Amino acid sequence: MKNLALFDLDHTLLPIDSDYEWGQFLVRVKAVDADEYKRRNDDFFAQYQAGVLDPVEYLEFALDTLARFERDELEAMYAQYMAEVIAPAIRPAARDLVQRHLDAGDLVAIITATNHYLTAPIARAFGVEHHIAAMPEYDAAGKLTGKLAGTPTSGPGKVTHMHAWLEGLGRPFASFERSHFYSDSHNDLPLLSVVSHPVATNPNAALAQHARANGWPLLHLFND
Repeated sequence: MKNLALFDLDHTLLPIDSDYEWGQFLVRVKAVDADEYKRRNDDFFAQYQAGVLDPVEYLEFALDTLARFERDELEAMYAQYMAEVIAPAIRPAARDLVQRHLDAGDLVAIITATNHYLTAPIARAFGVEHHIAAMPEYDAAGKLTGKLAGTPTSGPGKVTHMHAWLEGLGRPFASFERSHFYSDSHNDLPLLSVVSHPVATNPNAALAQHARANGWPLLHLFND
C-alpha cells in the first residue's frame, strides 16, 4: 500500500452529523427528556459549528446518555437509528469515493471526533476496516460507563491518534508516498495541513476560504 486515504465522517462522507442526529432520534423515540436533551444537544452543536466546543465536555455528555441504557435496549435503538437515519444518508457519491481508494489498494481509515460506539457501524457500512474515533470507557462487565477513555480525536488530536494508529500497524506516516485527507471543517486544519493531498470536501465557509487561499481542491459530494 503506497498511499494513505483518511476520511472525516460527518458532513464529509455523510450529509448529516451522525452524533447530532442520534440525539434527535433519541428525542423522537422518547428515550430521553425531549426539552432538556434537545436544548443541550443544540447548544453543543452550535459550539461545534463556531469552533469553540470543549470536546471532553461534549463527549462525556454523549457517552453518559449512552450509558443510561441497558445493552440490549441500546443495541435495539441503534439498529433502528442505522436503518432509519444512517442508511438513507449514505449517498452513492460518497460510497464511490471511498471505494475508489479501496480498489486502488490504499490504506483507508475513517477518522472522526464522534465516539466509537456510534460510528463503528457506520464505518463498516462504508466497507472501511480501519476506524479512529473517541473511545468510550467500559466497565469490567463490558457496559459503558459514560466516561471518555483516553483523549479526544478532534482538532490536533486527529494528528496524534493517526500517528499512533499507523505506528501500531508498523506503517509510519512518512512511509506513504501520498496521503489524502477529506474533510468538511476548518476544525480539521491540523490534519489537513500535514497530509500531502488535503481535499476540502463539502467545506464550510472557513475551510473553503482556507482551501482556496492554499490551492487545495474543493470537492462537493452532496449537491441537493
